[in-house]
Amino acid sequence: MINFYISFIRLVKAIILAIKSDEEFRVLVGLLSMLLAGSTFFYKTIEGWSWVDSFYFSVMTVSTIGYGDFTPSTDISKIFTTIFAVFGIGLFVAVNSKLLKVVLADRMNQREH
Repeated sequence: MINFYISFIRLVKAIILAIKSDEEFRVLVGLLSMLLAGSTFFYKTIEGWSWVDSFYFSVMTVSTIGYGDFTPSTDISKIFTTIFAVFGIGLFVAVNSKLLKVVLADRMNQREH
């Protein structure tokens, strides 16, 4: 369990570093946040799920976990989810990739000094 806490603290520190030092990361996180907010609102409205269930489904989709406990039931939701997945997964990967680049650059700078 201690490993989880150490990893979580490192993740939070990396995100704070990236937010402070990289404008592109801030833009990507902003876009991802807006996409998640929009999809949460969509599923709440169209599917009638709770706010938590709608947000949960959105995050499970973009992170490609997809447990399958929630599935879109209307045609418009299925079409939306297909488009949302294409853009959301790409954006999620871009955010994580940029975070990794910032962390690695910071570590290289620390080794040089």
